Amino acid sequence: MSSPAPYSLAGKRLWVAGHRGMVGQALLRRLRHGKEFETCEILTAARDELDLRNQQAVATWVRRKKPQAVIISVARVGNIYSNNMFPAEILYDNLMITVNIIHAAYLSGVEKLLFIGSSCIYPRLAEQPIKEDALLSGKLDPDHESYAVAKIAGIKLCQAYRRQYRCDYISAIPANLYGPEDDFNIRSSHVSAALLKKFHDATVHNHDTVTVWGTGKPRREFLHVDDAADAFLFLLRHYSDANIINVGSGEEVTVSAFARYIIDITGFKGRVVYDPSYPDGVPRRVLDVSALHKMGWRAKIPLDKGLRLYYDWFLDSRHRLRHADYPPESSPQPV
Repeated sequence: MSSPAPYSLAGKRLWVAGHRGMVGQALLRRLRHGKEFETCEILTAARDELDLRNQQAVATWVRRKKPQAVIISVARVGNIYSNNMFPAEILYDNLMITVNIIHAAYLSGVEKLLFIGSSCIYPRLAEQPIKEDALLSGKLDPDHESYAVAKIAGIKLCQAYRRQYRCDYISAIPANLYGPEDDFNIRSSHVSAALLKKFHDATVHNHDTVTVWGTGKPRREFLHVDDAADAFLFLLRHYSDANIINVGSGEEVTVSAFARYIIDITGFKGRVVYDPSYPDGVPRRVLDVSALHKMGWRAKIPLDKGLRLYYDWFLDSRHRLRHADYPPESSPQPV
């Protein structure tokens, strides 16, 4: 349910945990360019300043900075490759980060907290579109199990603190995100970044073919990260309930159709080869966003426009992308 009265960020100290990530950067852009947030003080902590896996360090930092609201946008993310290669690290790091921030928020009397989850929390074969009550109704996708378990733990921790201590902690579940500050690391990038990099490199180097992992048949929902940031801040102000809430565009495309969008914007003229020896991931994943729509929020950036903005940013920023120089044909293209 929505809050009886909006939670105002005016004059409040808001900690964006994970401010250097794709979501964190989008949140900062929205906060700094929105007139409704002019008097909101934004708190951030760089990695070299604060190790979020260290409970005492987090508790001390929160006690000293005294945030009144918190958005947990930080996570150790991974694709199919990294989830299978480093499951212990992904599970441990995400559990520690989440537990430390939520408990420190409780100890310091934080008024409002938003935990950002992931659509991989839902069962692999959940009924589509996926409703929020599908959580824990079936087996998880084994390729993302460690990350999903950590995210589910965060959701349950928010619910537990809400129930026992009456903390106003909420959780939002976004669809696949893309946009500025995306991750192009070979070991952690997702389908949007992987395909954009593959087709860009193939165009620049005049390659005849590009290999796309899987069959191209899986269906996915994509949301521009600026839309996601707008939705998260909307929920922080207007939502107060133990139930999780989905955040997405409500539209889906096949991976092959998504690739065609990328082909159009990069100008690739060669041939696309789908390699079914690589995993497709779950066959379909689209979120039911009817609850968010009923609250009055809808995505504003259509996929074709969003991808063009994404590519423009990539072209302007690729000189500083730390992980954008791996060989194109070794690029992962996980889903």
